[in-house]
Amino acid sequence: MSPLEKRTISALALIYALRMFGLFMVLPVLALYGSQYQGATATLVGIAIGAYGLTQAMLQLPFGAWSDRIGRKPVILVGLILFSLGSALAAMADNIWMLILGRALQGAGAVASTLMALMTDLTREENRTKAMASIGASIGLSFTLAMVAGPVLAAWLGLSGLFVLTAILSLGAIVLLYTAVPTPTQQVRSRDARAFFHQLIDVMADRQILRISYGIFALHAVLVGTFVAVPVALLQSGMAQVEHWKVYLPVMISAFIVMVPFIIVAEKYKKMKPVLMLAVALLVASVACLALGIDSLTGLIMALWLFFLAFNILEASLPSLISKFAPAGFKGSAMGLYSTSQFLGAFIGGVLGGYLSEHMSLAGVFWGLMPLLLVWFGLVATMAKPKHLTSYMVNLNNQDQDSSIELENKLLALPGVDEVVIMLKEQAAYLKVDNKTFDPTKLKLLNI
Repeated sequence: MSPLEKRTISALALIYALRMFGLFMVLPVLALYGSQYQGATATLVGIAIGAYGLTQAMLQLPFGAWSDRIGRKPVILVGLILFSLGSALAAMADNIWMLILGRALQGAGAVASTLMALMTDLTREENRTKAMASIGASIGLSFTLAMVAGPVLAAWLGLSGLFVLTAILSLGAIVLLYTAVPTPTQQVRSRDARAFFHQLIDVMADRQILRISYGIFALHAVLVGTFVAVPVALLQSGMAQVEHWKVYLPVMISAFIVMVPFIIVAEKYKKMKPVLMLAVALLVASVACLALGIDSLTGLIMALWLFFLAFNILEASLPSLISKFAPAGFKGSAMGLYSTSQFLGAFIGGVLGGYLSEHMSLAGVFWGLMPLLLVWFGLVATMAKPKHLTSYMVNLNNQDQDSSIELENKLLALPGVDEVVIMLKEQAAYLKVDNKTFDPTKLKLLNI
């Protein structure tokens, strides 16, 4: 990896982290402070918690398509400005509807996929897996820090102060975008890197991809729904709001450490499906324990540890599964559906959690979320065993319709090549290969 690529990836990872830190920072405290707003009900507070997910889900793909036309940086700039304006509006809110509008405007800055596309433009293909892993790590770290910092900073600055800080961090991300991230000389329109609207129907017809997309939907619905109830439950158990970080910090760090061996077993020993089934089962158990232990501080802490162990395994595994199941040349569109499902789940989780807490009880929130997980477990149990393949793109030279058929057969005959899709318009071939048996040097023998 070149020094320029390292700098670019570091800067983009930091932009991701700043944005997500601000978004996640209110998750452990909004349920506690939301009732102070004029007109607030538990249902409306839940909507405020998840409102960002609805606008993210609606605008993620359009922003990506827009960036193909006018460039990545202008679209990211617009997104970060919208996010900052939404944060400022939420900071000024004195009633629940204004808070909901601010949160929705935060989500309207839906530039996650555009940031990933910019990373694709600025890195070589052989380094993109490392780049995506770096960005994924930055998101995970920002989530952990936000869960810890949120309760402390809210006690000091108030909820409006958190939103002001979020707006400032977003402005800092804009500075980074234009000082530390190069402007690409050309945009990569690889079908493994971008989502295309015309491919979505084909992607949604794939039952395995739908299973995984439902999984990320359910996971984030349960995450957001859980944090409608957990902060209130911790407060009712006798723990002051400013002390909540003392629960989140050790729980999340220890759960992350324990998660690592599960990921190694899943990937290295090709046990992805059993590990996924175990993780969903643990998530079901943790949500049941949260409902049953709602009045016990010890019970809440133990259930939260189990929850984050399962959450971390699933959050790390599901993107890998999408990559494994997506047909050659369709990974970008599959990831687009996946991301849209994730944000839609966050919105539904907030609405459902708020409604259940108002009309049932805190324990009722967890029992109400349970059907989502039981359906997911059934989908995982009937899921096909994933092939451990990776994507590989080959640039072509003046291939036409007649020669492409012959080329496809030659590529499929190579050891380790499992699937081939040739896109004549792009003059590119997309392969799914087994890295243990695939030898890229043999492509030179095909004279393509």
